[in-house]
Amino acid sequence: MTWNISIKFLESRIKVFLKKLMLGDILFTNVDFQLLNEWEGCFMPLQMIRNDITKMNVDAIVNAANTSLLGGGGVDGCIHRAAGPELLAECSTLHGCETGSAKITKGYRLPCKYVIHAVGPRWRDGRHREQELLESCYRTSLNLAKENGCQSVAFPLISSGVYGYPKDQALKVAVDTISTFLLENEMMVYIVIFDRKAYQISGKLFADIAAYIDDRYVEEHTDRRAEQRRRLEVLSEESCFEAAPAPLPSEAICKSCSSQSLEEALGQIDESFSEMLLRKIDESGMTDAQCYKKANIDRKLFSKIRSDKFYKPSKPTVLAFALALELPLAQMQEMLGKAGFTLSHSSKFDIIVEYFVERGNYNVYEINEALFAFEQSLIGA
Repeated sequence: MTWNISIKFLESRIKVFLKKLMLGDILFTNVDFQLLNEWEGCFMPLQMIRNDITKMNVDAIVNAANTSLLGGGGVDGCIHRAAGPELLAECSTLHGCETGSAKITKGYRLPCKYVIHAVGPRWRDGRHREQELLESCYRTSLNLAKENGCQSVAFPLISSGVYGYPKDQALKVAVDTISTFLLENEMMVYIVIFDRKAYQISGKLFADIAAYIDDRYVEEHTDRRAEQRRRLEVLSEESCFEAAPAPLPSEAICKSCSSQSLEEALGQIDESFSEMLLRKIDESGMTDAQCYKKANIDRKLFSKIRSDKFYKPSKPTVLAFALALELPLAQMQEMLGKAGFTLSHSSKFDIIVEYFVERGNYNVYEINEALFAFEQSLIGA
């Protein structure tokens, strides 16, 4: 599900949230949180959402067409019905389309300006250029969108329906091809999933993550008043004198000193999130653009972070940059701490991120595929 609401409306709701905080009213409604998530999602160049593609308010939608371009079943039929007979009339002048390619028409009665008709391959056994042809579908469609001035485009999972392309492999091709395009181009791209049956990651990966979550997930049913009483009891038992902090082990001190000067170490204590991020980008050898694109973060949001030393990011934004920089868990926690967050085993979202990092997989797009499968929010802005 996605909400087609204006940026101005979202900005007005953000102001309401800030007023609530100032007044001490922090009991936000579910609608508040959904709107906030929608606002944050505006800065993710590649998103996976559940929706009806014919209702997407974007510059272009992609139709999973057949070679005749004259309509068919599934997504193709839905798009033709929603666009009206004018779409079929224009398609009849295009003289078909080869597999692996795409052609563009007007959107007619659809909310989009254009429909890009991409002809995906039929799955045979994976040894008949299926992947090559499917990648070509996405690339050709994206280039057509770019040539026609589109700033936003929505794709279905091409070939994953009656054409029989395995859904997990079709999704990987889509994400890999689109993310490669976005490294060099500015565009909002959506992969639109109509329902859960139309989407899946590999069964083994899903099972592995589910087991990992089961081993670590902590269901929190603690009664708040009981927890407050427990804390008061603990405080009453403690000495009124504050214990001196335990000294750092000499090994840790030596290790710290060997990698940086005392002045640098002290300077980093008061570092803001923005300062730490920019320092880590410099240390990584990446350019700013390489980092924010790898993180699936919009250039405009990165500019805000760079220009505002005290910018307060969302947790998914922090994690996106930490993953792009391929920080180990300890440094990831440090970066989260700069923004007031932490990874917790009471959150399935956090556990899934931890699962991938522990296995050395920092690919934001692949992690988002898993988060989407487990109905969690996505990493990005």
